[in-house]
Amino acid sequence: MEAPERGALMLVRFIAAALIGWTVVELMLYYVVTSHNHTRMELVPCALRSIPLILGLTVLIKSRSIAEWLSDTLDL
Repeated sequence: MEAPERGALMLVRFIAAALIGWTVVELMLYYVVTSHNHTRMELVPCALRSIPLILGLTVLIKSRSIAEWLSDTLDL
C-alpha cells in the first residue's frame, strides 16, 4: 500500500471513529439530561441519535474500499 492510500485509509478510519465518538457523547448527554429532569429515556430520540453510530460502523467496515475509491478519485 502506497503512502496516498495509507493516508486515505487513515482519514476514512478517523472519520468513522469520530462518528462513533460523537454518538457516544450524544447518548451520554441525553442520558444526563433525562436523569436530571427525572424523565425516562425514549426510544425514538435514542434511535435518531444512534444514526451516526450506524454510519460510523458501516464506514469502518468498508474503510478499505472507501479509501481506495477516495485515493483513485483524488489521484486525477
